[in-house]
Amino acid sequence: MLQLPVYMDNHATTRTDPRVLEAMLPYFCDQYGNPASRHHAFGWKAEEAVENARLQIARLIGAEAKEIIFTSGATESNNLALKGAAAMYRQKGDHIITVATEHHAVLDPCKRLQSEGFQVSVLPVDRDGLVDPQCIADSINKQTILVSVMAANNEIGVVQPIAEIGRICKEHHVLFHCDAVQAVGKIPIDVEIAGIDLLSMTAHKMYGPKGVGALYVRRRNPNVRLQPLFDGGGHERGLRSGTLAVPNIVGFGKACELCQTEMEEEGARIRQLRDRLHQGLSERLDHIQLNGHPTKRLPGNLNVSFGFVNGEALLTSLNDLAVSSGSACTSANVEPSYVLRALGIADELARSSIRFGLGRFNTQEEVDFAIEYVGAAVDRLRAISPAYEMARK
Repeated sequence: MLQLPVYMDNHATTRTDPRVLEAMLPYFCDQYGNPASRHHAFGWKAEEAVENARLQIARLIGAEAKEIIFTSGATESNNLALKGAAAMYRQKGDHIITVATEHHAVLDPCKRLQSEGFQVSVLPVDRDGLVDPQCIADSINKQTILVSVMAANNEIGVVQPIAEIGRICKEHHVLFHCDAVQAVGKIPIDVEIAGIDLLSMTAHKMYGPKGVGALYVRRRNPNVRLQPLFDGGGHERGLRSGTLAVPNIVGFGKACELCQTEMEEEGARIRQLRDRLHQGLSERLDHIQLNGHPTKRLPGNLNVSFGFVNGEALLTSLNDLAVSSGSACTSANVEPSYVLRALGIADELARSSIRFGLGRFNTQEEVDFAIEYVGAAVDRLRAISPAYEMARK
């Protein structure tokens, strides 16, 4: 039976899988030790749980367990990667390359570094949201120390050619950082195949708990070194001091284990639901546009613009459907999405965009409800739009 409201905002966050919660529960009240306490069983049990989770996370991305550094989430991981590398390698160079459609958790640290004297090149994307790897190669110079390109975009779901970018970075002996927050657990990511040196991820985008993330830091070929963001007890190879959140870390590990075993089957099912949603909306309504590459995108992402409709008005009329107009981190901003602008989409159309994020717990019944529910809302708004009436005529 359909339960309202229906949640289709899985790029903002995901529901914690009950199996993840079950794995976490013992570490709140029974095994509550500090993993840094090395002189009693409570600490040993906590440390064992943390190291098991570290291994589960590493396996999902083709890394070694010792290369996983726990953080509070994706924003901290991105800041540690960018600022940590910039500080450590400043004597080698001061040039960083990134892309216009990156998340603010990458763009804003780059702006901070720019204010501190670093040179930052922000590269454009094409109409489909893809960056040209050759453009990256052409932008690298003798002062370049780091390239940061996300694996999959949080608004339009576009999957970047990270393996090709990684190869270019290796050829030029430049570090490659990848914000893989939206991609890990949804599509295969292998740091060795893609030549990634630093990779950011977070648990709550993959059916794990909020408040815990990780940064992959390559240890061989090359041995990547970072300057820590803050100092303390020297936890996490000296890169991230602070008592580890054991229950969250255990949940993160379990979430990665589930993704590794279920990703292929789950991805196919979610992709089928997304295509059904897109087809249904396209048949139900005219003047709708898909934003981003039609095939090189996350299985659960559908970002569409509804012509002759105000996006905010549409969102406020969808009380029984949880969707968004873009990144959850910028949802209070009335300006058109900077990601859609980077694709060359006009402001008026960009303002009418809706991001549907389908996930593990969505059903076909919910998709069919969304098609009719959104369709009816668009019809109501267009009925009072003079511009739509003119376009029809």
